[in-house]
Amino acid sequence: SFPGGRRDPADGDAVATALRETREELGVAVAPTRVWGQLRTLPDRHGMTVAPVMANLGPLEALTLNPNPDEVEEVFTLPLAHLLREENQGYTHFRTASGYGYTLPVFLNGPHKVWGLTAIITELTLELLVPGRY
Repeated sequence: SFPGGRRDPADGDAVATALRETREELGVAVAPTRVWGQLRTLPDRHGMTVAPVMANLGPLEALTLNPNPDEVEEVFTLPLAHLLREENQGYTHFRTASGYGYTLPVFLNGPHKVWGLTAIITELTLELLVPGRY
């Protein structure tokens, strides 16, 4: 999943929360000027509202990550080219006890399966970054 967490009283807004959580979880300080904007809010499976924030971190090779072991088990990235290949895109169909069904995106064929809210946010990001290709 992406860095994230609850808003602290000292956080001014969703962007401040995202920047603080990124610093706490990954050890990466992102300047507010690097923030591109906020995607639409989404509900998580617990009924909380998630406000995805997009920022430009620059080249990944230039980043020094210092993951917090209390919050982060593993860090991985997937290239944009990988996410755009159709063979790496899929959907998972869910059905609830009441019979209600829903479909969510999933990204495959990497070291990890990207699913759930992370895949939804990834899909929304791809739609914005490469609208003609995704």
